[in-house]
Amino acid sequence: MTYPVNLDVAGERVLVVGGGPVAARKAAGLLRAGAAVTVVAPDAVPELANDPDVRWHQRAYQRGEAASYKLVFTATDDPAVNRQVARDGRAANVWVNSADDPANCAFTLPAVVNRGDLQVAISTNGRSPAFAKWLRQRLEAELTDVHGAVVALLGEARAEARAQFGTSELPGWDAVIDDDLIASVAAGHHDAARTRVREALGLSAANPAEPVR
Repeated sequence: MTYPVNLDVAGERVLVVGGGPVAARKAAGLLRAGAAVTVVAPDAVPELANDPDVRWHQRAYQRGEAASYKLVFTATDDPAVNRQVARDGRAANVWVNSADDPANCAFTLPAVVNRGDLQVAISTNGRSPAFAKWLRQRLEAELTDVHGAVVALLGEARAEARAQFGTSELPGWDAVIDDDLIASVAAGHHDAARTRVREALGLSAANPAEPVR
């Protein structure tokens, strides 16, 4: 059983070994998370080669260079390269993920659904990525931008609670987060939803948080 985490990679140096479509998808996700992405590959698809935010070294991976990065991803069809990168990562205490090669992974990647700040990750511990993909597609149909808007609204209230009470661990959360709250936001009644949340948490009427639309 693996231990699930969300990593803050903003500004961190991350290496992607490989220049094909899989490497391009890995790089795109890392860039969205704010990472500083370097690609090492003799050839690269246009999405990588022409991306000004990607630093592309047009060459083969060099032994030991994984040590210069916070995280490393391999996306090659060469098992020898994958093994070398994994060995280098272990030697340098750098976490390595190798696409479709669990034996050379220090961590695996879940299937993810994103709706604003709402992020739902699905993992099968590497047993069946196809099932994780299927379930992600089901959840993509169930979770909408409304759920992301609810998270934004609740985030406002949480910040206000921390400012007013010194903590956001308040008993009102369980009572106010329900289908009616989601329906209110879905209908565009943001102010009413915000008022209901603030009342449930016992927040004062003065100086409410700036609304997030």
